Amino acid sequence: MEVAERIRSRGSSLTSAERRVAEAILAAPQEVGFGTVADLARAADVGAASVVRLATKLGFEGYSDLQDCVQRDLTQQLRPAAERIHDPVSGSRSDHTEAELSNVHTTLDAVDDHSIGQLVGRLSDLDRPVAIISGEASAGVAQQFAAQVSQLRPDVSLIGGSDVAVRRDVAVLDEAASVIVIDLRRYERWVLDAHRIVRGRGIWSAGLTDSVLSPIAADADVTFMIRAGSIGPFDSHVGTLALLNLVALDVATALRQSATERLDVVEAAWSRHGSLTDGRPR
Repeated sequence: MEVAERIRSRGSSLTSAERRVAEAILAAPQEVGFGTVADLARAADVGAASVVRLATKLGFEGYSDLQDCVQRDLTQQLRPAAERIHDPVSGSRSDHTEAELSNVHTTLDAVDDHSIGQLVGRLSDLDRPVAIISGEASAGVAQQFAAQVSQLRPDVSLIGGSDVAVRRDVAVLDEAASVIVIDLRRYERWVLDAHRIVRGRGIWSAGLTDSVLSPIAADADVTFMIRAGSIGPFDSHVGTLALLNLVALDVATALRQSATERLDVVEAAWSRHGSLTDGRPR
């Protein structure tokens, strides 16, 4: 998203007042897109002049120019697959390969060492249960990650299902838990609602989403940006998978001794009951 990229690239040059305005923009882009200078100044607890100065420092001609850009960002985020399918694409295998490689490289290159250190540290703390909340599009990737981490440690769960089930599971979450929330643009309302309940209870969360303008990013303690570009109508989750594989690898490394013992027990159970096969007749 253009506004987020401009803020990120100029972040070190912002004054404390301008930084508060930038944080207000990232936290509630919808309000900026349809609000006034006074609204944004009030949300950031600064004067209107600080809002105008930030807009200029970000390369915009003024607040209205900044507002137009935020609106374009929001519109792009909300474009459905039904509309994107009409976009002209070459459909070539090489274009698809390039897009997917870019998703992986961009997603992993954007990983902040401090943020992933926090996430891996919490997932490696066996006294902290782990819960994963994912939108439907990323549900398969989330399920695989949950299965991997549950082989490394106990107390890993996926939250989903009916509204009754989601609210029940969120309500009984241990306050020491770590919650991972995964969803991209056109966010599912139940995911956002569940995340807000989690945050309202003071439970730590990590967000995997597509933009710092995302409502998931606004509520998370640490955020990881997923590039989900595609030459077709649907977002790609290759970048999401690559990031979660990295997290699982780091957790396995941190829990090497206990995870090895746990995996040995699991492997022995599979072997004892012939749960896996190489396809050859027994």
